[in-house]
Amino acid sequence: MKIKCEYCKIPGAYGNLIYETEYWQIYLAPSQRYLGTCVIALKRHCGNLGKLNVEEWDDFIEILGKLETALNKVFSPTLFNWSCFMNSTFRTASPEPEVHWHFIPRYAHKVEFEGLTFEDPDFGYIPQPIERKIPENAMNKLLNEIKRNLKL
Repeated sequence: MKIKCEYCKIPGAYGNLIYETEYWQIYLAPSQRYLGTCVIALKRHCGNLGKLNVEEWDDFIEILGKLETALNKVFSPTLFNWSCFMNSTFRTASPEPEVHWHFIPRYAHKVEFEGLTFEDPDFGYIPQPIERKIPENAMNKLLNEIKRNLKL
């Protein structure tokens, strides 16, 4: 199955693939303003959460638990935000929304990783869409650290 959406037209837009299940693909997001941010994308074309089937929801819930457990082991976030906005596709004349989730770990404390400091200045508020790229070697280590702790 191939995901078809605005992001798929841009190589690497979702980020680096961490893992995939029968129904979903898990990516390490390109922006790491909130350390450990991932995107979970449905593998089939579906533009509405209400059209997910039971198997897709069950699989998503399993991914949710495993991602949260993995990040808790590695970085101990204070909480997790999950969002499924699908707003940006409607900025075009012919919108084609695709179900995907943003997994955003939130921190009430500083986190150090690979010599980088991560702070969450808007902790307790809606995450801000401010991009933060980190060096490729740090991204690779982060991906491997999450993958290693993801009990799949």
